Amino acid sequence: QVQLVESGGGLVQPGGSLRLSCAASGSVRDINIMGWYRQAPGKQRELVATVTRRGSTNYADSVKGRFTISRDNAKNTVYLQMNSLKPGDTAVYYCNADLYLAAMGTNIHYWGQGTQVTVSS
Repeated sequence: QVQLVESGGGLVQPGGSLRLSCAASGSVRDINIMGWYRQAPGKQRELVATVTRRGSTNYADSVKGRFTISRDNAKNTVYLQMNSLKPGDTAVYYCNADLYLAAMGTNIHYWGQGTQVTVSS
């Protein structure tokens, strides 16, 4: 199994920046894709960005050009650099790790506890 611990959330003014970090531990060798999701009050959890172990990235349209996801494989850590933040970015941000279990031929998702990001003046 994998444990994920997020950090870096907080309160920021519109137009500001935050950098989220997510440190993975456990069966990190089985991790394929890591990503960030967010969930605003009253809304469903949505994909923000993903990154593969080799660095290929994917972003939600709403954050393209503003957010950058990256990972440090040596530290088993994924980051989300958030620039030009908007009030609509306010949400709990969750780190996700997608594991491929070859022996079972299945994928499984692990989630962090979430970190609050609030964008407000």
